[in-house]
Amino acid sequence: MTNFNNINDVLDFAIGEEQAAIDFYLKLADMSRNEQIKKIFHEFAEEEMKHKAKLMDVKVNGAAVFGTTPIMDLKLSDYLVDVKPSPDMSYEEALILAMKKEKAAFKLYTALAGRALQPGMQEMFRHLAMEESKHKMRFEIEYDDYILREN
Repeated sequence: MTNFNNINDVLDFAIGEEQAAIDFYLKLADMSRNEQIKKIFHEFAEEEMKHKAKLMDVKVNGAAVFGTTPIMDLKLSDYLVDVKPSPDMSYEEALILAMKKEKAAFKLYTALAGRALQPGMQEMFRHLAMEESKHKMRFEIEYDDYILREN
């Protein structure tokens, strides 16, 4: 993980990661030929834009305290093979890709929370980790409902 000299370095890193997630989901949406998949990826790009906005607000106005209600993890992504993005990817492949991306984001924010020295920053990163966990959970439920139950 990157070494940070101050809280602005941490926030800049996290803002950059959120922008990378936005770009990732928009690229997948543009690449997809399936309208349902396009819609889902656009929705998640919007969610990541909200995370970026929160981080930018914290950078300008200081840390705020967020709630961190734990989210259940179905752990489906732990048992799925990696998928490469492609224009013709199936709905199943799109869900797997999204689950893996959200899991990585959850791990990142959990690690940042563990490294933050200020309680307000720890709380903010734990909150963002829980948001990413919610996204992953949504994809896992969708996968369970529409992929596993059909097979």
